[in-house]
Amino acid sequence: MINPDHATLSIVRQCALLNIARSSLYYKKTGESALNLTLMQEIDRAFTDWPFFGVRQMRRYLVSLGYCVGNKRVRRLMRLMGLMAVYQKPRTSIPDMYGKRYPYLLRDLTIKRSNQVWCADITYIPMRKGFLYLVAIMDWYSRKVLSWRLSNSLDADFCVCALEEALAKYDIPDIFNTDQGSQFTSFAFTDTLHAKGIRISMDGRGRWLDNVFIERLWRSLKYEHIYLNAYETGSQARDGIGKWMTFYNQIRPHSSLAGKTPNNWYYEGLLETGVAQQCLAG
Repeated sequence: MINPDHATLSIVRQCALLNIARSSLYYKKTGESALNLTLMQEIDRAFTDWPFFGVRQMRRYLVSLGYCVGNKRVRRLMRLMGLMAVYQKPRTSIPDMYGKRYPYLLRDLTIKRSNQVWCADITYIPMRKGFLYLVAIMDWYSRKVLSWRLSNSLDADFCVCALEEALAKYDIPDIFNTDQGSQFTSFAFTDTLHAKGIRISMDGRGRWLDNVFIERLWRSLKYEHIYLNAYETGSQARDGIGKWMTFYNQIRPHSSLAGKTPNNWYYEGLLETGVAQQCLAG
């Protein structure tokens, strides 16, 4: 927006024309303190094991570990991480007027082929000196991760990019299931699904079991990879997670898939229904 090398307009003049303060041009957001990053890592580990922990339970747990922390800080950090306890809470607030909610369509539905239902979710990825957010698109029948993206913010853009990649590489699903997060209720995300004629399903409020398979993916990823590595940079995290995703899809056997890999199960699911086509292996 501001061009420091403009031939005729100075930076002061450009800021005046755009009605913004010149100081905002040089502002750099302050990152979280070392203590807060440590607390976020502890919160992430605890929430992976006990997703029913709310702010007060999480605070008591952190205090038991020796941290002096209050409810206010824990609440802010959990919101920053995109975490919310799974128990049902009274409806005390009005949903975002710009984000439409959709009913849950998977109850009592038999999932019997690939590309019948896809799902998506976002999780927090701790690093040595910061954190990132990871979104994944998964085929419900085979548990195959179809695409994924890392981001340093919870904007909807990286979710839309992951969705568009999955749609470009694979066939179109009948139903797409997510939680009620603002990224998935955004116009950009839902409009992409509507444009392809995909039915939208959304979990009930606080019901992580409605999207249980991708929650299991996060647990496996964190215990088998993330917690064993302390990434310094986003590029290191991207490379490492990419290798683990390849391992998960193509090598790691699943007992729930008769000992086969998600990749095998996905393509067999296409062959069984007679809709196999040339897809990119992932």
